Amino acid sequence: MIHYLIGPAVGAVIGYITNDIAIRMLFRPHQAKYIMGIHVPFTPGIIPKEKNRIATAIGKAISDNLMNREVLEKSLLSDDMIAKIGSAIDEFVATQSQNDETVEQFASHYLPKEDIDAMRDDVTHGIVKMITGKLEDSHLGENIARMATEHVMEKTRNSLAGRFGAEMLLHPVAQLVEGFLAKHINEILHNNSRQMVEGLVKEESSHLTAMTMKQIIGEHDEQVAQAKNGILSAYRVIITEHLPRILRDIDISSIIEQRINDMDMAEAETIILDVMQKELRAIVWLGALLGSIMGTITTFL
Repeated sequence: MIHYLIGPAVGAVIGYITNDIAIRMLFRPHQAKYIMGIHVPFTPGIIPKEKNRIATAIGKAISDNLMNREVLEKSLLSDDMIAKIGSAIDEFVATQSQNDETVEQFASHYLPKEDIDAMRDDVTHGIVKMITGKLEDSHLGENIARMATEHVMEKTRNSLAGRFGAEMLLHPVAQLVEGFLAKHINEILHNNSRQMVEGLVKEESSHLTAMTMKQIIGEHDEQVAQAKNGILSAYRVIITEHLPRILRDIDISSIIEQRINDMDMAEAETIILDVMQKELRAIVWLGALLGSIMGTITTFL
């Protein structure tokens, strides 16, 4: 009986040990070993020795198959992802609808005061410059003067004096007055529009930043809904139109390759063993099983 058990037992032990050693030799030793200047075969381990090639292959495989445009676009534009973003926006709006902080106080959680002030000044300057330029380049003076004279002429036409032909007498005077008004209105706008517009914009800006988040949300329900749709639309555009450029600029393959190359082999070994511990142990026990089978066959030969 012992004779029939020794062969399978020895084969199982040999299979177990050889497979265990083979797996360990995948990682160890981490560095090449030398005895009296002679390189010891199979050092370093297979993975440390081929680390650069493995890093390149893994980076290319992930970039080409797992994180390419098609895969990411399908995932990022899925109905589930869009629903999650919409839910996140709704949750944010619901939270802010109960927030008594002012807009400036809310922004201070994410930006320093200097940046908030700088952004407000830049926006104010941009709006003032745009409106002032429109006013100075427009025919606003002529339009105001024309509307004013037409209003006076209409009042005259409908009055008692209009029935006696006063309109005909006032018409030449109205043309002169219209030109005079237009000239001076344009001059006033040119000299004072920036100051007037700047005052109005700054006042409105201060009023806006002093409002609470609760007020902003509560008084602009329709705009909030439009903003949500705008965010979702912008997200879709960014993914569909800019994702290829983003992936090209990020260069996922190179990032992964560089990360693996920079990784210490002890760290890499720990990560791989944590991920594949169950599978690697199964290989070891499979070696024991195959060794046992071969030992049994040998016993009966």
